[in-house]
Amino acid sequence: MTKIGIIGGSGLYRMDALKNVQEVELDTPYGPPSDIIVQGTLGDATLFFLPRHGRQHLIPPGEINFRANIFAMKLLGVEKIISVSAVGSLREHIEPGDMVLVDQFIDFTRADRPATFFEKGITGHVSMAQPTCPCLRDALKQAIGSLDVTLHSHGTYICMEGPQFSSRAESHMYRAWGADVVGMTNMPEAKLAREAEICYATLALSTDYDCWKEDEEHVSVEMVLEIMHRNVENAKQVLQVLAARTIDAGCQCGSAAANAVITPADAISRELREKLFPLYGKYWQ
Repeated sequence: MTKIGIIGGSGLYRMDALKNVQEVELDTPYGPPSDIIVQGTLGDATLFFLPRHGRQHLIPPGEINFRANIFAMKLLGVEKIISVSAVGSLREHIEPGDMVLVDQFIDFTRADRPATFFEKGITGHVSMAQPTCPCLRDALKQAIGSLDVTLHSHGTYICMEGPQFSSRAESHMYRAWGADVVGMTNMPEAKLAREAEICYATLALSTDYDCWKEDEEHVSVEMVLEIMHRNVENAKQVLQVLAARTIDAGCQCGSAAANAVITPADAISRELREKLFPLYGKYWQ
């Protein structure tokens, strides 16, 4: 069975349709993930569900332990990660309630968010030219096509620091940079998934027009929550349809780090090799 990780954003804290459910509590070299991971079967897939903010939404965007979350997915043998993420729309045609399959990112985070597994003692570089998996995105596109949901199959996600929403000047700046949606959590998550050689795709759920659109009511928590609840129900339907389908395995995500490590293996300390063995041990054997 295909092992799919679901990282749920704001509003998505559980998957009710899972069968054979069990809770998985584990630790990583980077500490514990955001919460206990719920494992279950859905259709022809084994799903591992993790709410990135925790089930009680206790973890703000800048304090998410992204490395632990992705490392935990790797330890569980997850091959594909779907990031379900609430976003603000920066484009007129992306209306609140629409879905966007993100295919590009702009990282505009500024606080201390550790963004790599290549820390002191090992140097490596992976390509982020195509930061999401085309095969996984195509599978999501087909799954969404069977539902009554407006889908935008391309889009650029700018990840801001938060936790405050944008100023109007910032919102206009993001639009000028070519961004289509704005959120607070997909960076460095997407970068780490690439380093971990896990297919990654973002199912972005538009909740509002941010604040650039002056003829719209300014974004508020109440407005976001109302639309978000509708979006989450649609996202759950998408995941149920996806789990019943075969996902093409023709991507290169599973070997993204094959030539990434610059440091010779014999120059990497034994402790660091043991720490990163779940990620890169196949290249050191």
